Amino acid sequence: QVQLVESGGGLVQAGGSLRLSCAASGRTFSSYEMGWFRQAPGKERERVAAISSSGTGTYYTDSVKGRFIISRDNVKSAVYMQMNSLKPEDTAVYYCAARWVPYFSDYIGPPNGMGYWGKGTLVTVSS
Repeated sequence: QVQLVESGGGLVQAGGSLRLSCAASGRTFSSYEMGWFRQAPGKERERVAAISSSGTGTYYTDSVKGRFIISRDNVKSAVYMQMNSLKPEDTAVYYCAARWVPYFSDYIGPPNGMGYWGKGTLVTVSS
């Protein structure tokens, strides 16, 4: 089991930056692939970024490539997402999610099947 708590959301103007953090507790953090998902009002939840258990593999959805950076600290049991050049369409509740993986590797799986979720943090980007 792993518990996830997000922080760092808030209100920012378009073009601004935010850094989201997700603190994990419970089982060995380095055994988990981590992801950031978001859900905007009236829209389906989508995976924004993911990082492998080793930290060497990353994934970004096309709309955030070049603007968002995902990273992790396996010593501090935390995953982060630096969000730059924010746009109003980035407004959403952002969720941290984890998936247990059997090997410490650069593997990133499909967006479905994440076994653990945080409660989310709201990001609002004003125009």
